[in-house]
Formats: sequence, C-alpha cells, structure tokens
Amino acid sequence: MSGVKRQEAERVRAAAESLLRGGADPVQPLPDAAEPHDWTALDQALRAALHGWRGATAAYRTDLALCHPDGRIRERALYAPHPRPEFVAIRCADWVPQVRRRARHVLAGALAADPPSVLLRLTPLVLRLGRREQGGWALELFETELRSRAGSPALAALHGSPDLPVRRLAARLAVEAGGADVRELARRAASEHDPGTSRTWADAALARAAADGPDDESVDALLGGHSPMVRSAGVVLLLRAGRGAEAGRFLSDRSGLVRACARWAVRQGSGDPYALTRAQVTDPGLVTAAAVTGFAECAGRGDAPLLRTLLDHPAGAVRAAAVAGLGLLDTHDAALLEPLLDDPSPAVARAVSLSLRGCADRPPVDRLVERVGPGWPPHTRRAAYRLLRARGGTPWLAAAVDLLADGDAQLRRTAAQHLQSLWSPSRPPDLPSGDPEVGALLDRCTEVFGDYVIGRMRRHLGLPQRDSTTNGH
Repeated sequence: MSGVKRQEAERVRAAAESLLRGGADPVQPLPDAAEPHDWTALDQALRAALHGWRGATAAYRTDLALCHPDGRIRERALYAPHPRPEFVAIRCADWVPQVRRRARHVLAGALAADPPSVLLRLTPLVLRLGRREQGGWALELFETELRSRAGSPALAALHGSPDLPVRRLAARLAVEAGGADVRELARRAASEHDPGTSRTWADAALARAAADGPDDESVDALLGGHSPMVRSAGVVLLLRAGRGAEAGRFLSDRSGLVRACARWAVRQGSGDPYALTRAQVTDPGLVTAAAVTGFAECAGRGDAPLLRTLLDHPAGAVRAAAVAGLGLLDTHDAALLEPLLDDPSPAVARAVSLSLRGCADRPPVDRLVERVGPGWPPHTRRAAYRLLRARGGTPWLAAAVDLLADGDAQLRRTAAQHLQSLWSPSRPPDLPSGDPEVGALLDRCTEVFGDYVIGRMRRHLGLPQRDSTTNGH
C-alpha cells in the first residue's frame, strides 16, 4: 500500500472511530477538504462495524443509522433533522428503493433551500456516485441546477475546485452555456493545469475564434499555456491572426505536438521548417534540447554529422537530444555512442541505452557487465543494465541475480521485476537448455519465483530438479 493510500485509510479509520464513540454530541468525521472516496469508504467502514447494532440510540446517532446495514434503519434516519449531507447523497444511490426515495427527497429539498452551499459541498461526491448503478439521479439533478445557474458565483467557484472531475464538469457546462468571449476562453485554457479541462477551454476558444475571429490577446494567451494542446491551438490561430511568421519560434517547443503544428503553420506560410530548425541548432545562442529534437524531426540521414558535433555540447540535455536525434535518423553507431554510457549526465546515458537497445550493433557483453558492477555511477549502471536486458540470455540473468543483493534500491527493484517476468506458461524463458550455470543462477532466485516455478523452468530448460534436502527444505 502506498503512503497516500495508508494516509487515506488511516483518515477513514479515525473518522469511523470518532463517530462510533461520538455519543450525543455531533462530530465532524472528516475534514472539509476530504476526498469523495473518503466518504464512500467511511460509509462502508461504518456498515461493517455496525453489524448487529439495533439503533436504540438512533435518535441522536443519525450518522451511524444512515450507514447501518439494515435498510429500515437507514430509511428512518433520513427523517431525522439535518442528516449529514454527504451520507444523504450516498443514500440517493442506495440499493433499497425506499431509502433512495427518501434520500432523494431530502437532497432535493436541501438543494432548493441553499443551492450555492450544497453545490459546492456535494458536487465532487455526486460526480463519483454517478458511476454507480443508481447514481445518475443526483448527478442529473446537480447538472440541471448548475445549467440554470450559468454565470452564477456557484458555478464560477467550481472552476477553481481542487477536484479535477468538478473542474471538468464546470468547464463543460460553462462552454455549453456560451457567453464567454474568445479572450476569456483563451485565458482559462492557458491557466488550467489539467489537460482535460484545458482542452475543453481551448477547443471552445478555437470554435469562437473561427466564428468571430481571433485577436492578439487571445492568441498570446494560448501560446503561453501550460498544456501542449493549448499552445498548439495558439500556433494554429497565428495564421488566422495574420501572424504566421511567428510560428517558426515554436519549432523548438518542448512538446512534439506543438512542434508538429509549428511545422504545418510554417509550411502554410511558404516557409521551410528544415532551414529554420537548422539555423537554431547551428547558433550557439539558440540551440536547446528541444531545438535539436525539432531539427532531427525535419532532418535526413545526411544531417547526422551535424548532430554528432552536438555530442560534445556542454549541456547534458543537448547531448541527450543529439543522441536521440541520431536514433530518429536511424544512424546508430555503437562505437561512437558506447563511451557516452559514462557521460556525467543521466539523461545522456539513458538516451544511449534507448538508442542502442534495438540495434544489432551493441557494445560487447563483457563491457556492459563491467559497467553494471559496483563502482560505476548509478545512472551508468542502469543504462548498461538496460542494454544487457535487451540482449537477454545468461549474461543478463547473471547480472540480474547479482543485483538482487545490490546496494542500489532502484536497481534491486528493477532486477526483481524483470526476473519475475522471466517465466509464464505461454512464454517460457529464452535461456540456453541444459546449462549448469543457468541452473545455479535459478537456484539463487527462490525468493523471487518460489520452488514450484523454478521446478517448471528447470523442466523446460532440461535441467535436473533440485534435491530439496540440499536446500534446507
């Protein structure tokens, strides 16, 4: 269980204990910022704890009664004054029809009495409950209410919700309602960090620009957006705004999507993306890792010498991009790239391992085995191990088994995961048959595989079964 999951489980457990010992005084079981799944998990935890409880104190323990396993008790609790809104929303999706009907009556009344407060408090939970078989009623009720309040403070507040599904819903409903001009749509798209929500705003901005025409403010807002989808929309609008000449500077954007849109926009304006990107990588003041990648996307094999000169660039990110660019041009050169496994930049070593992993001309096994061993920088060891893993066979198996006891926790986990994937009935291990060295290596993997799986691998590989008495069994 991850640390976050453990914290969530502890929060729910503490809330359940608080309610179970709460007595007559109302308690707030979860903080105001609790996640929707905290409330559904609390409902389940209380139901499990309340088996056999018969509710003589239900008059003042409404929260517990709302989560009771007995549907009759849950229904009666919904007639109590001021039941917990979160539990009411959950009961709207209850499997007992009588409970659902009463809960829906209570929720509809609360929403009619104080729409802004109820919408802000319960929309995240109602969205999650909408996935349940009986959860569509509350979701439809809330969407209808929000549609009727387009432009209201309640809907505006949901745009800033920390809950992503809520922000996406608010954006969708706001776009459906119309009313926002292209500048506002572009600003919202540019400031949004969630890709799904930003795309909703960006698509709306493009549609409004197509109808009314873009202006410089909206184009500049999109070009400065967090999301590649937003920036690419801005590049497209450069042409419609009569600013196509500016598309060239986005040929070196960090996003491949934006670079592709920029190449299209440059060509639409009769420009040459290749010439522009080459100028960027040959100018020491303009060359960046993204510029190198952008050039490689336009270049041909004849441009490999230019990329090779960048393998000596002082910036590790540029060197890594040059390695990857040579791979895009399908000009792998193991003799040239192998020394870069020892590059001080982890990004370069990783790029080399990825570039050489799929080509036949790879560094000799003995040199890779040496680099996996202790004494080398961690990123060099990991890069060499990736190449050994790509080769497979006994050298990789030996390296992986040795790494099970390595001091590098990441390498230990990686080796264990790869060893675990070594065997499946439909894909037996690709190892030499009858090799005693393989048998000895498998014997060191009992904690990874277990005796049964190792026995099956030995049979497949034509190796004698182990004598269990010699292995402490």
